[in-house]
Order: sequence, then structure tokens, then C-alpha cells
Amino acid sequence: MHDIQNETDTRGIELDRVGIDRLRYPVSFEDGYLRQQGIADFAITVRLQHDRRGTHMSRMVALVHEHLQRFDPRQLPAVLKNGADLLDAPAITLVLTMPVSTTVVAPASGRESQQVHDVRIEGHWDNGDVTVKTSVTAEVTSLCPCSKAISDYGAHNQRSQVTLTVSGQGDTPYPLPVHSAVRLLSSSASAPVVPLVKRTDERVLTMQAYDQPVFVEDMARTVSASCRDRSLRHAVSIRNLESIHSHDAVAYVAG
Repeated sequence: MHDIQNETDTRGIELDRVGIDRLRYPVSFEDGYLRQQGIADFAITVRLQHDRRGTHMSRMVALVHEHLQRFDPRQLPAVLKNGADLLDAPAITLVLTMPVSTTVVAPASGRESQQVHDVRIEGHWDNGDVTVKTSVTAEVTSLCPCSKAISDYGAHNQRSQVTLTVSGQGDTPYPLPVHSAVRLLSSSASAPVVPLVKRTDERVLTMQAYDQPVFVEDMARTVSASCRDRSLRHAVSIRNLESIHSHDAVAYVAG
């Protein structure tokens, strides 16, 4: 059967990225610390040579089915190389997004619950050079230092969404595991977010937040400083879902 995708295109235009997006597939996420089943969203694209009319998108689905149902970020460089060979492409990009959870223990009652974090892993292979970016989002509690300073009692606090993206290359594509990123983000805040709390836990958490007030700027700098201490290429994005304002407070830093 004639393969139209293999026909030659004479317009001389190389396409930066072409492929598939929003492919939902069952995945076992395994990174040596976490092992969880879930449904991931995949995007796979390649750089298409100027003389190729099309790429083989069915092979992208086959790549997911045959090599990515057990997803280990540490093995992503080998998978990308395999995909580039399979698709005869000079460059390939693969993006996985899925939620994973970590166990949270309430500070007073000791009750366990699961906190869910959005994870995004983007791998890029370009003629043998590999870059992997791992993004983890965690929810934390922040209490306003200014509000504490000017109030006779109490201070406004809110839930904050903190996203850390860490870049890995070469032999170290995954330098900061998801569970380590979650701990780093939680330690930057006034207090953690705990899904299951009893009254004794509420007391501990609210007092902890009051004793450790932080601006959105403070959290961004704390996370970035921790990454710099570890010599990690990183970006930090924080959004405070403000409780007494009609706007969010945001901060961003890369290092």
C-alpha cells in the first residue's frame, strides 16, 4: 500500500514540531521512590525535515504503548532516542502530565491522608542532546507577615500553589525526585496543607502558620535558594489564592 506520508514535499519548509497531543493512557509511574498507577496525558512531537510530507503518528502511539506504560523519568533519554530512531526524526519532544500523591500525616492526631500533586515531565532529544524538565505543583499554607504585624490579633492566611521545575541533562535527567520536590516546597511555607485534620490538628497548623509568616516573595526566594544550594537549574512559580483580596499574589524566579 502506498504510504502518502512518505512522499516528498518540495516547498523547503522544516516544521518545528508535529505530532500528537492529549493522548490519555494508563501508566505506572515509578521513579525509585514513588510507584503509582494512573492515567497520564501524553504529547509527542518531532521536528519534521523540509522534504518530508508527514510523520508517522501511529508510531507515536506505539511508542507510548510499548515503552511508556511503565514510566520511569530516569529512563526517558533512552526512550527518546528510541522514538527518534523509530520516527527517523532529528529531534523529538515528549510530555507527560499526570497527578501523583504523597502521604500526609496530621501533626497532632497522626491521621494519614493523601495529597495530590500535578506532575509534568518534558523530555527533549535533539541530535543526541537530551534535556528533561520535571515540574511539580504542591499546595501549601501562607500567612501574611504584614497582616500579622498590624493586627491586634490574628492574620489573614491562604492556600498557595507552588510549582517547581527542575532541569536535568545527560547522565542526570532526573536530579530531584517528585517526593523530594514536594518536601522542599512544603518547607518553604508557613504550614503544610493537610487533607484530613481533626480539631487538635487545626490548632497546631494555625499556630504554626502564625509563627512562620511568609510573603509570596519569601517562598519564591526560599525555594530558589534551596535549589541553588543543590546546583539545580530551576524555575519557581507561586500563586497565593488571597483570602481578603480580589486578586491573586504571584512570584516567579529562575536560577
